[in-house]
Amino acid sequence: MGTPNHGRFYILKELENKVATIKDVAKAAKVSAGTVDRVLHNRGRVADEVSERIKKAIRQLNYEPNLMARVLSSKKTYEIAALIPDHKIDSYWFEPKLGIKKAEDEYRAYGIRVSYYTFNPYNVDSFVKKANEITRDKPEGIILSPIFYHEALPFFEKWKNENIPFVLFNTEIQEYGPLSYIGQDSYQSGLVAAKLIHYGNPEPCSILIAHIDEEINNAAHLAKKEQGFRNYFEQNNLVHFNLIRAELNTAKLSTLINNLDRIFQNNNNIKGIYVTTSKAYDIANYLEQKHIRGIKLIGYDLLHKNIALLNKGLIDVLINQNPKGQGYWGISHLVDHLIFKKEVPVFKYLPLDIITKENVNYYLDTAEH
Repeated sequence: MGTPNHGRFYILKELENKVATIKDVAKAAKVSAGTVDRVLHNRGRVADEVSERIKKAIRQLNYEPNLMARVLSSKKTYEIAALIPDHKIDSYWFEPKLGIKKAEDEYRAYGIRVSYYTFNPYNVDSFVKKANEITRDKPEGIILSPIFYHEALPFFEKWKNENIPFVLFNTEIQEYGPLSYIGQDSYQSGLVAAKLIHYGNPEPCSILIAHIDEEINNAAHLAKKEQGFRNYFEQNNLVHFNLIRAELNTAKLSTLINNLDRIFQNNNNIKGIYVTTSKAYDIANYLEQKHIRGIKLIGYDLLHKNIALLNKGLIDVLINQNPKGQGYWGISHLVDHLIFKKEVPVFKYLPLDIITKENVNYYLDTAEH
């Protein structure tokens, strides 16, 4: 049974790091906005207990009415550039864009405007072209997922030299000084996946690490996932597990099937597959078509295809990366830095949510639409 403050606790957690409004204070204190206004301006009579509750909510939310008034009256527009992959090409990127749009809607009254620079996630020239457009347009801030590691680095240098703050999501590259990174700890994510795939698997056996539709030498986050995965087996002296690595491409279905056929022909004791991207459904479909059973399959993200195969028992576990939250908090951090002059955390690591068919329904409000 919850305490009387149980609901207010969750309201405050939900508003953590968000710029608080008078409505937020009223919600947290369970009063009307007019009552909050009377306390702020010492107008009218308010019960001592209610007044104290409002003041406590103001402190907890770091509500600054004078700052808010200055921002709202300045009428300045802050142009933010969102450099994101095209979700029509890879549906994973639909959720980050939703998160960015949600934050833009919430902060629009403070002058925030987001321009979208959409690129093909499988074409590096497309990324470079859009990054050049952003550099030319000189926005006040940038949010991006630098999935092309080597090509992103020169732009980081340019933006730093021009004092344009940039926030990274999904892919962590800290050595070039972004304002903030929002996403999972990729190395820890790999460790968790290895522990999950290890449980219940007999020794000796083989485990496949599958990178799908990515150039691993240019995808820093996937390299960290693989390193974390391998280190789990090394650190626990699990020498009887044979780790196999494959870079697979789904552009041509027959080629994908032939490559997987070859892997299974050369390794007849595969008992686990770790897909480092959101495309576990490609492996699950292959296993179903080939009537291969007894393989534990772990992947990422709540795409419709993944959820359907999770519910059928063809995918065992999905690790949810909260892509919508990544986009939302990226904009929030830029707003705090640009408008409210707040110190922004360098890292915002999101939880490693372990999703099975038994609990997936509790997460579907954040899944792909």
